[in-house]
Amino acid sequence: MEAQPSPLIVRGNLSHVQRVAALRHELWPEDAIDSHAAELRAQLGDPDGDIALFLALDAEGAPLAFADIALRYDYVNGCESSPVAFLEGIYVTAAHRRQGIARALVEAAQLWGREQGCAEFASDALLDNEESHSFHRAMGFEETERVVYYRKPLADPSA
Repeated sequence: MEAQPSPLIVRGNLSHVQRVAALRHELWPEDAIDSHAAELRAQLGDPDGDIALFLALDAEGAPLAFADIALRYDYVNGCESSPVAFLEGIYVTAAHRRQGIARALVEAAQLWGREQGCAEFASDALLDNEESHSFHRAMGFEETERVVYYRKPLADPSA
């Protein structure tokens, strides 16, 4: 079996919007592709902003994977500093998993975070997402706490 060439890791830009929107829809199908595209255009329109997108591209320049990173200035559970580089989402297409692509994206994100003055890199996962928990441990993250959020609608007192 012939080894696949390593994908190129790049910073995403506006030329990637449509193809990355389709990948984001695979990860987050509850949002329409057009909604993902609009969000990406807003984020990528400010390359010096607090959000970064890293992509793994194949030899033809097509995205195989992405990692969304943001600087969070508010409190991040388990962290002691601010800002914190936060892994908002990461996705590798099924055919390209277990090839080190996610690790390369995480390394690019960590470097970006350090360049932004961050001392910590954080992420989160749903309580029942064991695959994500395993991924985070494999990437060197340490679990800091488990939280269940609650909500209660407030009735309109005039009703």
